[in-house]
Amino acid sequence: MYFLFPFMLIFSLPNILMALAAVIPAIFLIVRVYKMDRIEKEPKGLIFKLIVAGMLSTVAAIVTETIGSALIQESTLLGKFLMYFIIVALSEEGFKYLFLKRATWNNPNFNYQFDGIVYAVSVSLGFALLENISYVFSYGFSVALVRAVTAVPGHACFGVFMGVWYGLAKRAANAEDAVTEKKCRQLALLIPVLLHGTYDFIASLEGDYTWILFILFVLVMFFYTYRLLKQESSRDMRIG
Repeated sequence: MYFLFPFMLIFSLPNILMALAAVIPAIFLIVRVYKMDRIEKEPKGLIFKLIVAGMLSTVAAIVTETIGSALIQESTLLGKFLMYFIIVALSEEGFKYLFLKRATWNNPNFNYQFDGIVYAVSVSLGFALLENISYVFSYGFSVALVRAVTAVPGHACFGVFMGVWYGLAKRAANAEDAVTEKKCRQLALLIPVLLHGTYDFIASLEGDYTWILFILFVLVMFFYTYRLLKQESSRDMRIG
């Protein structure tokens, strides 16, 4: 029976509860966005593949962030800016975009504009899921609760903005409009990077009232993202 002890530790009730606390917020948001795809649902196997791709992008980002954090000092505002906009935001959103495009750009299921949002959110929340598991098992339930209402929805928001422009890029590509396609693909990366960098930069600031600025930024971003989701869902169109 002693050989079962490591497995009993892994699958103990506290560990199971912490895993659920880490996973449920991301899965909940993926399902919400999936249901907003009102015309033609995407294959569940493809969604699962994209979640895994997002988790792989987490691993890739860890490498670049580890290298970057060794090169940049965060003690100054410039250091914080470089760290959170370039090292963190660009690497995380960049790897998400690379995995997203590789998995879906030539996929025949990518035939409606809203599909781009479903795909990008699935990758982003796959990233958030693995990141959340790491944080929760390192710091406990209190972190799970905070991240459930900040970081995980934050990644979903970045994914929505990426998906909007990614869907427009695919629409332009199918219309053989290379100039618009290139512009939309650039914005599919640039806008999430700016949002992500701003989120992390404000969160890193120290001061008596910086938390108010952070909450305001998060609330405005969440509100605008939800409106954008409803708008894009209602005016979805076939692009392929």
